Amino acid sequence: SGQKVCYSAFKHSCYKLAYFQDLSRRVGFQEARQACEIDGGALLSLESEAEQQLIENMLQNLTRSGSGISDGDFWIGLWRSGDGLATSSACPDLYQWADGSTSPFRNWYTDEPSCGSEACVVMYHQPTANPGLGGPYLYQWNDDRCNMKH
Repeated sequence: SGQKVCYSAFKHSCYKLAYFQDLSRRVGFQEARQACEIDGGALLSLESEAEQQLIENMLQNLTRSGSGISDGDFWIGLWRSGDGLATSSACPDLYQWADGSTSPFRNWYTDEPSCGSEACVVMYHQPTANPGLGGPYLYQWNDDRCNMKH
């Protein structure tokens, strides 16, 4: 399930958002990636600040129209394969887009990516969390364990 919205101004002309307040419906990175592919798409690759802003606006509209806002991060299509250099300073450069996009655009939260065992990326959506060093946990990116349910 999800809401599909199309715009002609961006490389990815259509977007489909799935937001589950029910924790039992949330899935890990690979499950989310497969669900997108089965639906004929891919996990989101963000290519610019303008596209990031578009997605933020879409998420605000989606969560505002629901039965109350709750915390729940969104998987995006950025991930790091292998752990060979996961703890080196080169780690941020090892992240790649699942759809093969080569966009260098990144919107990491302060002190992210933390690397280590966290190799898949979410867009923060934690409106009820107390702000951290980088401000509210809203729409910036965080690397997380791939088996986490989002």
